[in-house]
Amino acid sequence: MAEKLDINIDEKINLAHGDGGVDTQGLIRNLFYQYFDEPLSNSMPDSFVFEAGQHKLAFTTDSFVVKPLFFRGGNIGKLAVCGTINDLATAGARPLFLSAGFIIEEGFSMEKLHLIAKSMSDICQETGAKIVTGDTKVVERGNVDGLFINTSGIGIVSDNYHPQQAEPGDEIIITGGIGEHGTSILLARYDLGMETKLTSDCAPMSFLINGLGEHLKHVKLMKDPTRGGIATSLNEIAAEQALEVELNEKAIPVKSEVDAIGDILGIDPLYLASEGRMLIVAEKGWGEKMLHQIKALDYCGEAQIIGRFTSGHQGMVSMKTLIGGKRIVPILEGQMLPRIC
Repeated sequence: MAEKLDINIDEKINLAHGDGGVDTQGLIRNLFYQYFDEPLSNSMPDSFVFEAGQHKLAFTTDSFVVKPLFFRGGNIGKLAVCGTINDLATAGARPLFLSAGFIIEEGFSMEKLHLIAKSMSDICQETGAKIVTGDTKVVERGNVDGLFINTSGIGIVSDNYHPQQAEPGDEIIITGGIGEHGTSILLARYDLGMETKLTSDCAPMSFLINGLGEHLKHVKLMKDPTRGGIATSLNEIAAEQALEVELNEKAIPVKSEVDAIGDILGIDPLYLASEGRMLIVAEKGWGEKMLHQIKALDYCGEAQIIGRFTSGHQGMVSMKTLIGGKRIVPILEGQMLPRIC
């Protein structure tokens, strides 16, 4: 089947292929989809939903290679469990069972492994998920950067959640400040000489499923803005829905520390990862009602309606700026900050 590939076979894999942006999407669509029997070949969902008897279940998997392993507000273990739970939440599913696979470098600290495992247990207790199977491999020193974790998860989809095609006027909600995880990784990785209390937003979002209750019927889709930030996630949504997304910069919650560090390093917060936030597309007219309910939930006190769909340019994301102008917000291209999750 190699003749079907729309890629350059002389090309080498680089870090941009793992950043979640246009290079990652190209790799998945043009290579993996050619060989794997992907049932939803026109989209790249975070979880696969299937029927099992009277219920709908969601299944997902993810690997975590964050550097450094410990950062403000979390570590690789918390990140792995939250990431998998949040991928299930995008499908409207409450987590039931998780697996955890560990690839550990010879000489890794037992104390650090204890702290990482405990943080995974803490999130499971908070959400009701259970880690029921897993795998452990130890490789020679120098063959892995300390510790990598793979987690998979299965959850039960709420009867209230029925994803639908978005329409002009539908509103877009973000459940909290953006870019706090990506900025925390920057602070942990580089000595920027800055004093700040900023921590990662890494958190489980599964409580949205029960928290929204009947309002979940008016949610058209959800997506967690991890690699590539809200800019990349919204570009994916705009392309899938064949509509324009129009953002309001004034409404986007960004902490001053995120803005300041982004300014110093020349990084737009729109492209910084959020590991404990959710983008929610609410049916036209339901955004404000839903926002009031979301703000009352854990981790969601700063939730805002940040934009809406229009019938303008299909697949484009634009933003009304603070000074009243309008700019295009493209998908992430090239390498910005690797190994943030």
